[in-house]
Amino acid sequence: MRFDLTDLRLFLAIYEAGTITGGAQRCHMTLASASERVRGMEQDLGVPLLTRQRHGVHPTAAGRALLHHARNVLAHVDRMRGDLDQFGQGLKGHVRLLCNTAALSEHLPDLLGGFLLQHPRVSADVDEKTSTDIAHALREGAADIGIVADSADIQGLQAYPFRPDPLVVVAPRGHPLAARRHVALSDLAGLDFVGLAEGSALQDHIAQHARRAGVVLNTRIRLRSFDAVCHLVGRGVGVGIVPDAAARRCARKAGIRAVPLDAPWARRNLLLCVLRADDLPAYAVQLLDYLRAAALPAAARPH
Repeated sequence: MRFDLTDLRLFLAIYEAGTITGGAQRCHMTLASASERVRGMEQDLGVPLLTRQRHGVHPTAAGRALLHHARNVLAHVDRMRGDLDQFGQGLKGHVRLLCNTAALSEHLPDLLGGFLLQHPRVSADVDEKTSTDIAHALREGAADIGIVADSADIQGLQAYPFRPDPLVVVAPRGHPLAARRHVALSDLAGLDFVGLAEGSALQDHIAQHARRAGVVLNTRIRLRSFDAVCHLVGRGVGVGIVPDAAARRCARKAGIRAVPLDAPWARRNLLLCVLRADDLPAYAVQLLDYLRAAALPAAARPH
């Protein structure tokens, strides 16, 4: 077996992209070169690593085993590079960070900007996923650091408090809900709703709890940002659900009022999670420490 690091990085990229074409693009290869490398790995092993289907590829049992070892090998190489770079021109590395919608929109941009300015030799991939998917990816070794809501199952992970992130209902000023002290999800049934785009981690979270409560949200429009949701709510298109931080930031300009959402799952906090901090490369530890230093007191949890 003669796999090199390029082979391992390519195979991992193909798995994450779901296609050989996508994996080749992530590794800056041609499709022909990537396909040839995959065939070479399969010939060396004598078994197929991928199942080719019309809309993508999926790993076989042998492919899943290779993924496990590829992640371990590449993680060790990254840690070695980070440790040795300290003796050269400073740390150099690439951090994989996963976060939910609220963290990506409201909390991370300024923090990541400050960190990257202080560490010019470090780069980062930031991707949005649901908290459940983030926790799973961390356990699989597919990310270095994750930011999740504290409602997620984080068994097996190391977690640190990050920021309070309660969800609120936003309504136009003068709307009957705007005068309420709190609003239940059932109060939104029958009202026009301004939601986030399909695939948004937060929208998936809201939809999941609405289904559990038997509440049908009459979604009139789906938008890609909290600012856009708040703006259309202020114009009277409907009501929405956004993080309190976004509602406070947009309240005056958009002409909205924020009312606490009366549900245990809405009174949430964000957590920084890793699989094992001791196993992270040095530059990822630096980012983790930087984010932990920016943590704010957690919101009170319901009894």
